[in-house]
Amino acid sequence: MSTQTASDSRVIALPDAAATHGLGRRLGDRIGPGDVICLSGNLGAGKTTLARGAIEAWMGRPEEAPSPTYTLVQTYDGARGELWHVDLYRLKQPDDAWELGLEDAFASAACLIEWPERLGGQLPRDRLDVELKPEGEGRSASLTAYGAWRAKLGSI
Repeated sequence: MSTQTASDSRVIALPDAAATHGLGRRLGDRIGPGDVICLSGNLGAGKTTLARGAIEAWMGRPEEAPSPTYTLVQTYDGARGELWHVDLYRLKQPDDAWELGLEDAFASAACLIEWPERLGGQLPRDRLDVELKPEGEGRSASLTAYGAWRAKLGSI
């Protein structure tokens, strides 16, 4: 990811899938149009579980939220606007993301991006990076805030 210096970060223990979903809900409650959350971690790390929690909070109700692994993008229209759930795992080169309309989404929609490293450093300056790692029976989430996200991190 980007080599920018972050001024704030924290690690949250997530003992099970319910805790991962709960973190997603907390994030989904706090995002708005123009916010970008980058989700990284190995296959099976919990990225889609976290995204489903954020989507549920965005929509204000439980929502069928399939993984966008094959479609690359799923969009959701909530009361606060449009939310993009993007999975870049199958992206061949960073420029392919712009054909999806991702640059416009960064400006007008909230975005959850799985496999953000596939963008080759072309991520927005203002964003929240969430790295999920296995830890014991659960996982941990390392949250690193850049730009405007530094002020929001304390409320998560």
